Amino acid sequence: MKRTYLTAACLAALGLSAAAFAQGALPPGPKVKVVMVTQPGPGLPQYSTVDVPMLKEGVPQKSGGRIEVELASWPERNLNGPEIIRLVRSGQVDIGAAPLATVSGDVPFLDIVDLAGLNPTIEQARKVAEAVLPEANKALERFNTRIIAMYPFPAQVPFCRQPVNSLDDLKGKKVRTHGGSLNDIMSAVGAQPVGIGFPEVYGALERGVVDCAITGTSSGNGARWYEVSKSMYALPVGWAVAAYYVNTSWWNKLDPQVRAFLEQTMKEVEDAQWALGAKATEDGIACNTGNKDGCKIGKLVESNPMTVSRPTRADEEALRKHLAETVLPAFVKRCGAPCGEQYNKLVAPITGVRFGG
Repeated sequence: MKRTYLTAACLAALGLSAAAFAQGALPPGPKVKVVMVTQPGPGLPQYSTVDVPMLKEGVPQKSGGRIEVELASWPERNLNGPEIIRLVRSGQVDIGAAPLATVSGDVPFLDIVDLAGLNPTIEQARKVAEAVLPEANKALERFNTRIIAMYPFPAQVPFCRQPVNSLDDLKGKKVRTHGGSLNDIMSAVGAQPVGIGFPEVYGALERGVVDCAITGTSSGNGARWYEVSKSMYALPVGWAVAAYYVNTSWWNKLDPQVRAFLEQTMKEVEDAQWALGAKATEDGIACNTGNKDGCKIGKLVESNPMTVSRPTRADEEALRKHLAETVLPAFVKRCGAPCGEQYNKLVAPITGVRFGG
């Protein structure tokens, strides 16, 4: 009873209703098992309030038991994220999910969606994601994978062991990042970027291996970073835009009715995740800072809550400047000249920032 209540409460907090799950069952046929590995941690709301109720529980129920879902988060499979594309490609996982930046070592083009400093708002982040999707899937063809849904995490901000009130305060600090362009932006502001997998960050903050770590406002809450950090600087450096990747050969061999059912389901999941990303950004700030009235999704920190500083206009302008002068050139260097052309064609009309001036 308790689990059902929590799920219903979380869905209500996101503005979702039972109607989102009212899709008709599949006609009788052979059973299908789908193996999914989706999120950086089981405590994240992307997992507990979307993937579990809509995929693990919702798909078998809506399909009349025809589709069985074996769902796990990264740490439950001893994964750090970069392996997701390879596991999907090899067929060990049917559907995997990870931020685009996390797997861009294999497919550098994927970084284009969520370059550090690119999207000041989540609304713009979705426009860029939708504009880039066809080309992203072309880039994934050689890995026998394709994206079937994209989604954000909450605003990516620094969690720090000591008070941080501006980008200048990050100078000289070791900052955990999770992708190439975050490394570029941290280096540009004088910080030292450190690559650490999400499941390992808690210990790194606790031991002082890093001074700060960047993640979503509610993602850090779900991973209990409030226990090992004191302050948050609420300047969105990105949204950790992520994707659900599917093994193309497996996908194409599915019964067309099963595939259509899963396509519709993933569209509903995508919409729910974007709604969550928007709501969870401020919710994460409220929960981490002990604001009971604003904390509806995450865990309220009542003992030793964090402090939060809001971004200055100067820092917002600095991010845009670093995007044009440092982040974009570094991205094109990693990805190749055609990526700069694709950026100017697909992304610049949305962001207003062109590569090359």
